[in-house]
Amino acid sequence: MKSSDVVIALVGNPNVGKSTLFNNLTGLNQTIGNWPGKTVEVARGTLVYENKKIEIIDLPGTYSLTSYSEEEVITRDYILSNEADVIINVVDATALERNLFLTLQLMEMNAPLIIALNMVDEATKKGLEIKVDELEKILEVPIIPIIATSGAGVAELIRASLSKPKKTKRLKYGKEIEDYISKVIDLLKDVYKEQYPIEWVAIKVLEGDPIITAKIEDKIIRKIKLIIEEMEKIHGEPSSVIIASERYSLIHRIINNTVKLHAAPKISLSERIDGIITHPTIGYLILVITFLSIFSIIFSLGGIISEELNILFESIINYLRAMLSNIDPILLHLLLNGILLGIGAGISIIIPYVFLFYLLLSILEDTGYLPRAAFLLDSFMHKIGLHGKAFIPILLAYGCSVPACMGCRIMETWRERLILGATIILIPCSARTVIILGLVGHYVGILAALMIFIIDIIIVVTLAKILFKLLPGRAVGLIMEIPPIRMFKLSSIIKKTWIKTKDFIYIAFPLIVAGSLIISTAEIYGLIDPIVSAISPITVGLLGLPLETGIAFIFGFLRKELALIMLATYLGSMDFSIFMNSTQMIIFAIVMTLYIPCIATLSALIKEFGWKRALMIAAMNISLALIVGSIGIRILNFLTH
Repeated sequence: MKSSDVVIALVGNPNVGKSTLFNNLTGLNQTIGNWPGKTVEVARGTLVYENKKIEIIDLPGTYSLTSYSEEEVITRDYILSNEADVIINVVDATALERNLFLTLQLMEMNAPLIIALNMVDEATKKGLEIKVDELEKILEVPIIPIIATSGAGVAELIRASLSKPKKTKRLKYGKEIEDYISKVIDLLKDVYKEQYPIEWVAIKVLEGDPIITAKIEDKIIRKIKLIIEEMEKIHGEPSSVIIASERYSLIHRIINNTVKLHAAPKISLSERIDGIITHPTIGYLILVITFLSIFSIIFSLGGIISEELNILFESIINYLRAMLSNIDPILLHLLLNGILLGIGAGISIIIPYVFLFYLLLSILEDTGYLPRAAFLLDSFMHKIGLHGKAFIPILLAYGCSVPACMGCRIMETWRERLILGATIILIPCSARTVIILGLVGHYVGILAALMIFIIDIIIVVTLAKILFKLLPGRAVGLIMEIPPIRMFKLSSIIKKTWIKTKDFIYIAFPLIVAGSLIISTAEIYGLIDPIVSAISPITVGLLGLPLETGIAFIFGFLRKELALIMLATYLGSMDFSIFMNSTQMIIFAIVMTLYIPCIATLSALIKEFGWKRALMIAAMNISLALIVGSIGIRILNFLTH
């Protein structure tokens, strides 16, 4: 009984991109081993797609299916075993004539065939126009154009494979050769007991295949030899050459009807750009520059806007405090330090950081760069048990953890979703980025802030690797659509950015203002100090932070933006350097980054993974934050003293 829903075998000439396709589909989940009793290695892997478990067999590359080499025998015997539900014949579109020789032999075997027409981009560059519909009509085999190196067409190929195509029928050769084949079939049909297609057996016997010939009674073979001698006498060539020539003659007619040669077309600007940004070397350099540029823009431009907005609101508050000095002091404190300071703090976060981040992210989405970045990072992501598609929710997490958690749904198995969900909330969202940049970046320096991002990435990768080893199951491969490179539309970008920011505002503003009012009220009635003192064994004793930072941990659970805002409200100043040194700022930022996600993120985790797993993830966050923070403060204190 099969352990997989579908078994697919990849067959093709050497160097047609078969192994590239196999690696893209199966990722880390591969085993390489010798075929039983042979020295030839065969690769196996698994893929989960549309809730179907698919086993992929990468058969040895071969030009033919004769008995001249172990590779040919292994490939041939496996196809004849009928173990595979689908045979994907990977064909090089730039060398169609050579590749179709193997295709015709597969059709002779009545294999359940799909043709993956690879390197169609290279064929176009060479001026080759392949009429896929016409070729499909002639061969009566499904043909899916693909580009294995970029993943284009791979999703369609797997979808076609899930339909389990019917067995193919061989194409007829010339009348004279068909007469010889018919004569051999007449001799074999009453005595041949093997399960192999009898027409294929007849052709192999005519070719003089020693393995197949050995399976037939001597008296029948003697009669067949007379037919072979007649054929060779008429044509003046060995029978194997005659059959091969007949195949090439048929291929030549097929090529004449389906392939046209034009002058090599001009490569469009978008194709040139695509080739550069997905280049195996330059592409990674562009990737690094792109995301460093995004964070630099957010830090520099966002920081300037945020500072100007803070100055504006401080001026307004000071002006109103002087103008409204006659009203009740408690009411004035709640109005200015509670409501107005909360509104100002929220605006100074949303416009310079959140809006700017979503604006840049929307540009990457609309230009088609995001899926290409995912493809480039596929090999790296496989090392931690995920694949390139996981990069998209990871990038979303730098904006907001809530949509990132929901984005875990794109992963095919619960194991991958759990690994991604457990690690993705450790990514510093825009709110935690505000803490890193607004505190460490502003007071300690941009290099220190970047080091926190790097430390976070190291922790995320390490945790993902641990979960990959501990959780049962297997890794799966990357299948995703690659949209064309295009110029973004400003109206579309603004609309997308507003929709994402609007949702953020609706959740954040009420919490910020309410939180600011709560802390102002608690401050008036002297309730803050007892709470802050109660958690001092953790903040002061374990983490070595000032006592006052306890307020940030309390309100940080409501919303991470509240951490600095409530701390500033509690201190009555936005100048954090008056009570925290550089070391404490770094540790505070690291702990707040790894600390339990906000209540909205926790709700998203519960929705996606259930109560038990969500609470386990949250407990892991708290433990990790305290462990890293307590170790970090001691290391930094040792290095700075």
